[in-house]
Amino acid sequence: MNVSPAITAATALRILRQLRRDPRTVALLLVVPSLLLFLLRYVFNSEAIFNGIAPAMLAIFPFVMMFLVTSIATLRERQSGTLERLMTLPTGKLDLLVGYACAFTLVTLAQVTVAVGAALLLGFEVEGSVALLLFIAALDALLGVALGLLASAFARTEFQVVQFMPAFIMPQVLLCGLFAPREEMQQVLEAISWAMPLSYAVDAIDIVSTTSAEVSGDLALDVTVVAGCILLALVLAAATLRRSSP
Repeated sequence: MNVSPAITAATALRILRQLRRDPRTVALLLVVPSLLLFLLRYVFNSEAIFNGIAPAMLAIFPFVMMFLVTSIATLRERQSGTLERLMTLPTGKLDLLVGYACAFTLVTLAQVTVAVGAALLLGFEVEGSVALLLFIAALDALLGVALGLLASAFARTEFQVVQFMPAFIMPQVLLCGLFAPREEMQQVLEAISWAMPLSYAVDAIDIVSTTSAEVSGDLALDVTVVAGCILLALVLAAATLRRSSP
């Protein structure tokens, strides 16, 4: 599958224009993760506890929100006939999906910048590079975009997108190390957790947060796995993309 830069850019610009006309969605994406971090900080009312859970939250919140927004937005384009009209043109499936990914990448950069800034203001301590933390958080949110594009190929209604949450999202949240360190889980669950990309995103953010080394072997592995899962999800989404909902 070849990707046309011109078609990809045109698709990304169209999606960004649509988002600009939907200020409620933009506000949801930019404001809600920060509000949730603020809530968590004062629910526990402990800076030490907040520093322990903030890395996982910075991975989970953007990941979940971008999954939902991307899958629903793509589904609406299919239901409205937009995808069917576009695919009568010399537009490849991968052109469309990469265009969506590029548009939402810009959104994720804004989202994670606000979220990381809020976490730092709330007392989150980062031993490593803040720029590297932003990059990993954005990569994690882009993972949500890619999985959202993949999930939208199998959904017929927005309600079905929500139903995919237990299958696509909740197992990753439960096993990513948020509630218990993965090495303390049952061996079967620990093995499953290492097969889930969110675990690597959480681990990468935790490494940057707790160590001053710029790049380590474990961090490079985590970033490589997350990036590879993004590419794999985009290719699978392109292979399964339908022009319209049946």
